[in-house]
Amino acid sequence: MRATPAWLKSGRVVLGLTIILFIVLCAIFAPYLAPNDPSEQNLIAMLLPPAWAEGGDPMFPLGTDSLGRCVLSRMIFGARIALTVAVVASLGAMSLGAILAHVAGYFGDWIDWFIGRVVDVWLSFPPVILSLILMVGLGTGLQNVILAIVLVDWTRFCRVLRSEVLVVTRKDYVAAARLLGFSHWRTVTREIVPATLPLLITLMSLEMGVAVIVEAILSFVGMSVGSEIPTWGQMIADARQNIYQAPWNLVCPILAIFITVFGFNVLGDGLRRTLDTRLSQTERA
Repeated sequence: MRATPAWLKSGRVVLGLTIILFIVLCAIFAPYLAPNDPSEQNLIAMLLPPAWAEGGDPMFPLGTDSLGRCVLSRMIFGARIALTVAVVASLGAMSLGAILAHVAGYFGDWIDWFIGRVVDVWLSFPPVILSLILMVGLGTGLQNVILAIVLVDWTRFCRVLRSEVLVVTRKDYVAAARLLGFSHWRTVTREIVPATLPLLITLMSLEMGVAVIVEAILSFVGMSVGSEIPTWGQMIADARQNIYQAPWNLVCPILAIFITVFGFNVLGDGLRRTLDTRLSQTERA
């Protein structure tokens, strides 16, 4: 029998995976789980409270919004946009940042200096403001939201990974690989990347939570996908008009964002504690 991987023994990892798996299943099976069409308007049933409250309707478990749309159905379908942006944007930012980080840390000299200055300039702009500026230039749409997040957040990966690559590059086994005549490509992919992979995985899981928040902010200000597609940020924006009459319309999407980001952050923290051998040794000591 194969031993259970150490990272699966972490309570944080299990909790994070459970939360994320639940949200993924909701997104995949949204047409079957949603009790109603998320875009269907029922003006007779506007601002209904949750089903368990007085005046609630079992057909709308979490009530309806100002246009009579089912809140629960919109939350479930909103998970699709949130997870799509989280996964695709994080992969894009990770790829761009990781490539530049390994190039800078491995070759050093003027290449490292140049990439470092680009990162410094890019980080001088507030991330949310930079995302909004990019969306103004790119226009709305899911692809542009993903592109904006990639162009903003690649620096997170580049700066942190570069420091790790600098440490690994000075290891004896990397010097031995060079002495044996390994090409730069083989040295980086065979010797350095495996050593930096645990940190890369951790950073990506944390970046997914950041991407969910950024997408919610962009959709809140109407610069994400079209209004016909339900998103959590758009639900928060719509709920502001009736915050006192129907506070649940505001609480539900905020809670969905909180749980999703919490799941990614707990998963990232658990992976960091189990995959980072130096941190594991410190905790044991």
